[in-house]
Amino acid sequence: MDTLESIRRKSEGAKDLKSVVSAMKAMASANIIQYETAVSSLGDYYRTVALGIIAYLSAEKIDSIIEKKDPEKNHETSICAIVFGSDQGLVGQFNDLMAEFVSTSLAARPGKKEIWAVGERVQLLLSDLGFTIANSFPVPNDINAITPLLNQILIKSEPGNKKEPVRMFYIFHNQPKPGSGYQPVMRQFLPLDEKWKDDLQELHWPTKLPPQIAGSARPTLRALIDEYLFTSLFKACAESLASENASRLEAMTRAEKNIGDLLENIDKQYHRLRQSSIDEELFDVVSGFEALQNTSES
Repeated sequence: MDTLESIRRKSEGAKDLKSVVSAMKAMASANIIQYETAVSSLGDYYRTVALGIIAYLSAEKIDSIIEKKDPEKNHETSICAIVFGSDQGLVGQFNDLMAEFVSTSLAARPGKKEIWAVGERVQLLLSDLGFTIANSFPVPNDINAITPLLNQILIKSEPGNKKEPVRMFYIFHNQPKPGSGYQPVMRQFLPLDEKWKDDLQELHWPTKLPPQIAGSARPTLRALIDEYLFTSLFKACAESLASENASRLEAMTRAEKNIGDLLENIDKQYHRLRQSSIDEELFDVVSGFEALQNTSES
């Protein structure tokens, strides 16, 4: 049976836990702002890189970027999914929803499939679903750790020799929704195809003067493509981290509410038990007084 002392200890423990949850909420909120600011700052840079690629395509009069395949050769296709998850817990369904989305999205696509997982927890979930984990990377713990991670991914994604099967790279990550929440998204990363070119050319050159390339064309294009790929990966990683912290914030908000309800119940239980203890003490005093009074009268 609970005593006043045991209920007091429960209350103190719940208050300590609530302070930890409040600190984690504040940290998650600060991280969300940090990563969303990083994504927003990429907008102008992405536009500049995209306009540079448009300038190259226009100056070189390139209408198609699809290489013609030899029909006599069997071009085996290998699908590589770069999946951004989390290493830490307290994120609700963040990793489960991503693993289910990856499984559903890749199920209808032919070819050998492999996973490059960013985050230990999503890696374990995808491995349980039967996917081959070819590479695994730790989740960046701050904004400065994103660039070294992306450099590793970009180096590994460079094509090796021509005997390797054709590789299709897709990026999977959670993306913040307007207002609140997040949703899993997928998009093709490599190779750059006609759809990518058409989407890119929705941007219009800002002046009437035709763009020109200063210097060698091919090194210029290679530099622009490298920056485009880096920016695309950085945006995906930052949005995933923002979504992870949004999920953690939601989990901490629910935990804070549950702890608040628990503290309210503990306080009610404490006051009931204290009142009951006071009533018993008063009853003992009254009973003792009546007993003394009866003894004196006799």
